[in-house]
Amino acid sequence: MQVDRREFFKILSAGAVTMSSISTVQARSVATLPPEAEGVLYDATLCIGCKSCEVACKRNNSMPMDFGSYEESLGVEGVWDAPKNLNAKTLNKIQVYRNGKATTRNQEKDGFSFIRRACMHCADPDCASACPTTAFTKDPKTGIVSWEKDNCCGCRYCQIACPYDIPKFEYDKAIPLVHKCEMCSHVQAEGGIPGCAEFCPTGATIHGKLTDILEEAKRRIALQEGDEYPYPTASLKGVYRRTSDKDGSFIQDEAQDNSFIQRRPVAKYIDYIYGEQESGGAQYLILSAVPFEKLGLPRRGFTSSAVRSENISHTLYKGMIAPIALLGGLVFAAHRSSKSLADGEEVGDE
Repeated sequence: MQVDRREFFKILSAGAVTMSSISTVQARSVATLPPEAEGVLYDATLCIGCKSCEVACKRNNSMPMDFGSYEESLGVEGVWDAPKNLNAKTLNKIQVYRNGKATTRNQEKDGFSFIRRACMHCADPDCASACPTTAFTKDPKTGIVSWEKDNCCGCRYCQIACPYDIPKFEYDKAIPLVHKCEMCSHVQAEGGIPGCAEFCPTGATIHGKLTDILEEAKRRIALQEGDEYPYPTASLKGVYRRTSDKDGSFIQDEAQDNSFIQRRPVAKYIDYIYGEQESGGAQYLILSAVPFEKLGLPRRGFTSSAVRSENISHTLYKGMIAPIALLGGLVFAAHRSSKSLADGEEVGDE
């Protein structure tokens, strides 16, 4: 019996029909943030690039010093903790945008702006979705995305899946680990706040409940350039007494502790809160006076790619019926071809 190319593709098509006839798995709903989720707001208009957040991050997480290979290649000594981007030794990084003469802060043309890179702690994290061993988990109360080394198989799917390029792998170690910002969850468990917020001298990074952080961000982008605003530092928790006006929106009274407040003029904010909607939302929100694309922040859809990828894979692999059917068709074709050769029949085109 002869199995030619046409018959082979008929068998292959039968497998495809079998796959398409399988009942589709019910689409997974988009994950939502827990009501008590912790949040961090980074206001690039207030950042002076001092890198106090980087030092505090290393201290809180016991990270080693980072001697850059670029500096070493040039024979530069005495320079440390100055990588260009995040890596396995640096979980929090201040970068700078510059244009033209770069003389004016918070200005796109002939200006400059700082940007702080760290984990976004997505509502529906792609790293957790892609991880085959559940090494990445999202805390059901705080929403913090963390990594468990005992569950990691070292596949690095998390690196490929993350749209922000956050998880970093220890390529220089025989038994490598993955590192990323975990919002100083161990410090928060003891009543503290993330180091990046605690030691920021200007209030460019502040911590609080995500709902409060989002309200604060919305208040700021509604301000007019040049207005004076009482910027809180470190944390929103316990800083303000809050009341509600007639239409139900929150307004701020005087701060309970004025040492947490720095009054300063307002920059011209971009009317957008980065992280509020990207990939279904995140717990790290960013404000800026310079377009976010200029700061290296990718434009993302408002739906997590984890939902799309999971729905496709779960549909195709439901009960393993589709892969088995396709494999069966290929095995059958191979068997018939082998039998034809054994019987002395010629295999070829018609």
